[in-house]
Amino acid sequence: MITYKKLCPKLTIIILLFIVVSSISASEEYTPVFHPELQVTKTNGKIKIDGFLKDRGWQGAAEANHFHENSPGDNIKPIVKTRAFITYNETHLFLSAICYDNPEEIRSTLSARDRIGGDNIGFFFDTYGDATWAYTINVNSFGVQADGLWSDGFGGDGMFDLVFESAGQVTDSGYQVELAIPFTSLRFPNVEEQVWRMQFWRHHYRDVHYNITWAANDRNESNWLRNWGYIKGIKNVKPGKGIEIIPALTSTRASALLINNDSTLTFNNDDPEAKLSLSGKYSISSNVTFDATINPDFSNVETDRYQIDVNSATALSYPEKRPFFQEGSDLYRTRLNLVYTRSINIPDYAAKLTARLGSYSISYLGAHDKKSPFIIPFEETSSGLIEGGKSFSNILRVRKTLGSGSQVGLLFTDRHWDEDYKGSNSTYGTDATFSISKQLTLRAQIVGSYTKEPDSSNDLADGVGDEYFDDSTYTTAFNSESFDGYATYAKLSYVSSNFVMSSTVSEYSPTFRADNGWITRNGRRDFRMYFEYVHRIPKGLIESFDFELNPIQIWNTDGDKKYEAIYASTWVSTRFNQLSFLYQYMTRNEDFAGTYYDNLWRHYIRFNTSPSELLTVGASLIYGNLIAYGYNTVGRQTQAELWIDLNLFDRVYYETWISHVKSDSLETGGEIFNGFVYGSRISYQYNRKLSARLLVQYDDFGKEWDFDPLITYKITPFTLFYLGSSNHLEKFDDLNRDGNRIAHPNETQYSHNKLTSRQFFMKLQYLFQL
Repeated sequence: MITYKKLCPKLTIIILLFIVVSSISASEEYTPVFHPELQVTKTNGKIKIDGFLKDRGWQGAAEANHFHENSPGDNIKPIVKTRAFITYNETHLFLSAICYDNPEEIRSTLSARDRIGGDNIGFFFDTYGDATWAYTINVNSFGVQADGLWSDGFGGDGMFDLVFESAGQVTDSGYQVELAIPFTSLRFPNVEEQVWRMQFWRHHYRDVHYNITWAANDRNESNWLRNWGYIKGIKNVKPGKGIEIIPALTSTRASALLINNDSTLTFNNDDPEAKLSLSGKYSISSNVTFDATINPDFSNVETDRYQIDVNSATALSYPEKRPFFQEGSDLYRTRLNLVYTRSINIPDYAAKLTARLGSYSISYLGAHDKKSPFIIPFEETSSGLIEGGKSFSNILRVRKTLGSGSQVGLLFTDRHWDEDYKGSNSTYGTDATFSISKQLTLRAQIVGSYTKEPDSSNDLADGVGDEYFDDSTYTTAFNSESFDGYATYAKLSYVSSNFVMSSTVSEYSPTFRADNGWITRNGRRDFRMYFEYVHRIPKGLIESFDFELNPIQIWNTDGDKKYEAIYASTWVSTRFNQLSFLYQYMTRNEDFAGTYYDNLWRHYIRFNTSPSELLTVGASLIYGNLIAYGYNTVGRQTQAELWIDLNLFDRVYYETWISHVKSDSLETGGEIFNGFVYGSRISYQYNRKLSARLLVQYDDFGKEWDFDPLITYKITPFTLFYLGSSNHLEKFDDLNRDGNRIAHPNETQYSHNKLTSRQFFMKLQYLFQL
């Protein structure tokens, strides 16, 4: 059993550090304005989006000019001045800002969309005013765009895209930006006058990251949106016809390395393939939309997400960037991850209806998929992604807001395999968020599931195994078994100016599955607590000192304890080159694969700094006694990571990272595993539309290389051209001098890196708005 005595020496050091760095300094008096309001009027002239703000249409625009530094300061006077403006006409919402600054010190680069970094200003709006979700838009001095969708309890979703126009200019007094957002890009109530929550948020990076906002920030408020101000006066706006049509042409040519009967190796090139697809959206009104797609290309070219699965017991998930899933994506985010849209993999056709009617939000999604992947969760591991066959998915979501920040919802998912597999899975449940006070929030969800396994006559049965679960009632093998399951979740959280606390309980029955979701483990009962205390220091080298404590207890549903741990962390942020340090100590016991491992521990150290817009560098180190999953033993594990980001000439970017991990057996001292993963991304941004990048990754564990070049011409997120390739190389140790398979045992063996797969691809897509 873990005792807090083990943590006493570490806690003593942390407390002493806290006493040493603490200091008190009075801040300049500044009157904060909470929940300010702007009365927006219609523009009286044309506005050209060029960043100069000289058009007559800006005359008389509503102006926000009383800003606050809410971090690191607490609603104090900002070190730089900001003015923001807003107006509209029948078709567009116009936004602009003047960000005063020394032009020589502005940190801003010409980068790809959604990768702006550096100094920028954000325009955030909750169009329904119910503090459950909001649009977020950020623009830098080059006019480069970043956008997302923010959901209460989940934070931002940077995969979301909006169509809007923007421009930026650097001036003698700083920089300024200008935006035009079509009302067709937004969802808002179908009423005569709009009342939206609004926030202007400026990011100012120097030795520290200054957050400067229009509406003052109450640190005792648990819901971010409830701190915002209001804009009123936008009247009689409609989304127009709201018809969008997106035809696309995708062409590919795949190649693969083949082993011939005579042991020779041949690189085989398939014939080129081309595919036409068509997607469309019809905005029935400002708050009801219908999406449909036929034979779509559902590739995920721009995820740019490498993940390391070394010593991981569960499968890895990837974010969603595909346009069809953009509309209403916030509705499918629940505490239990029952909807993972990338499980709809290669559909023939799909359709979706999304409606936000007053306090009700409703979304239905239906899709017929050619190859539907799924996961089989277990108590300690998961099966990884299994590629299934054809299926049809139905997903229905209903959510009702109950006031500022509170909501209840229903969610139903269903996947039926075709006759070749003869299986199905359904989930059904309810969830709720109750804002008990501005500091106290309760979130809960309860779900049931029904699963009918495929029969054993198909290839899905290969590799699944034949083990028992749920007290030996069922087997993991596919043999047409049927079973019900359940999952529950509850979290109570408290937020104050310096203190955060939460308590979370969840349970998954051994028979709970969610084929349309991302559930990697079941048969478990979790209890977690989280405590955080933040001490902010107004002046001096240390900006803030953060202490966190995170106890965790996990049992299986039979009541056997599987996992207990305590994480203790301290985070120090400085006013020197955005330098920050993290130290974490973990101690835990774990029952895994029938073996009980006690006295596991780990030290984790991390630092990150960004001394200028040209350079960001960081490193981390893990050292401790940890389980080597897959080897059923404990090893002395060391993992070191280093990352460096370079911004050169305002438009050339080089990002590189390396992670090395090694584990040695505590019993024998022998090596369990040892290797590294290296990756880099170099990109060139010719202008805001045209860019080129190369991704490179080397996996030392599998002796594998990946090279992925890509040229992008992007006018909007949905009007674009891609030309690129993906190339995978593997190392072969049993080849002859010529690079072929060894035909005779006595032949000398050579190692060669061989190109095992390659794909060229081209995609042309255009958005027509009618």
